[in-house]
Amino acid sequence: MQTTIKDIVHFQGTGLHAGRPARLSVHPAPAHHGIWFRRTDLVGNTMIPARHDAVETSPLCTLLVNEAGVSVSTVEHIMAALSGCGILNAIVEIDGPEVPILDGSAADFVRKFLATGVRRLDAPVHAIEVLRRVHVQDGLASATLTPADELEIDFSIDFADAAIGRQHKVLRLSNGTFVRELCDSRTFCRQSDVDAMHAAGKALGGSLSNAVVVDGSRVVNPEGFRHTDEAVRHKMLDALGDLALAGAPILGRYTGVRAGHAMTNKLLRALFADPLAYRIRTLSAADCRLLPGAGLERDVFAHL
Repeated sequence: MQTTIKDIVHFQGTGLHAGRPARLSVHPAPAHHGIWFRRTDLVGNTMIPARHDAVETSPLCTLLVNEAGVSVSTVEHIMAALSGCGILNAIVEIDGPEVPILDGSAADFVRKFLATGVRRLDAPVHAIEVLRRVHVQDGLASATLTPADELEIDFSIDFADAAIGRQHKVLRLSNGTFVRELCDSRTFCRQSDVDAMHAAGKALGGSLSNAVVVDGSRVVNPEGFRHTDEAVRHKMLDALGDLALAGAPILGRYTGVRAGHAMTNKLLRALFADPLAYRIRTLSAADCRLLPGAGLERDVFAHL
C-alpha cells in the first residue's frame, strides 16, 4: 500500500550554499498526494511539487521552482531519504529557500524517519516500469535507464584527485540497501573548488562538518572517509534523490557515468517524452517488497 510518515518530524541546520539557518518539518499526507514542499516564510502560491518537470538548471544542487517562481533548493538528500525509507506521500515545510545540509549526507533524515515510523494508507502503489532503454549523454557523462524488476543503481566516477580516483559500485535498492549502504555517505568536493566557490560568494555554509574535502591524494577532514568508496556512494545517493522526482517508484536499472543532477533530470525528461519507454503499473504486495524502504525496522539500523 501507499505510505506516509506517522507523525511530524522536525530538522534545523544551515543551507550549504547561502549559509543561512533553515528549519524544516516533514508532515503526513494522504494517498495520491506525493511529495510537495511548502515555503512557510512566504505568502501566496508557496507549494512546490517534488517533480522532475519543476526542476530548473542549477550547477551545484537540485532546484525546484513552481509556476509562481517560488523555489527550494538542495532537495536531493531529503528526497533520497524519503524514497529510501519508503515514504511516498508527505508535505515538507521549510522556512527559507534551501534545505539544511545537516552533515552532508541523508543519515539524519533517515534516523528520524525510522524513529517516527511509516504509516500505510488505503491505496495501492503505482510504479513507473521502464520498458526499453533510454539514454542521455553530454561528453564523457551519461545516464541510462533500462528494464529491471526493481530499482538498481550502477554508478562510475573518475576524478583526477588520487584520494577519489576511479570508483564503481552497483546496488539493488530493495531490502533496506539505501539505509545500510548509502545514506551516511557525505557530499564531497576538491579544495580548489572550495576556494573558488568561497571567492565567488558560494558554498557559504560549507565546512568540514558537512562535506568531505580532498586535495590531491589527501583527505582534508581529520576523520577521513566513512567508506573507502564514499564518493561514489554519495553520487548514488544523489541519483536516488533525483530519480525520486519521477513522482513514483521506478522499476528499472539506472546507470550513471560521471553523471550529475542535471544529467539525471535530463534522463527523466527523456523517459517521459517517450510513451513507449515506460508504463504505470499497479504493484502487488510481492512487488512492493522490492521497493526501497520496504520492511525497514528501526532497531536493525541502530548504527545510524
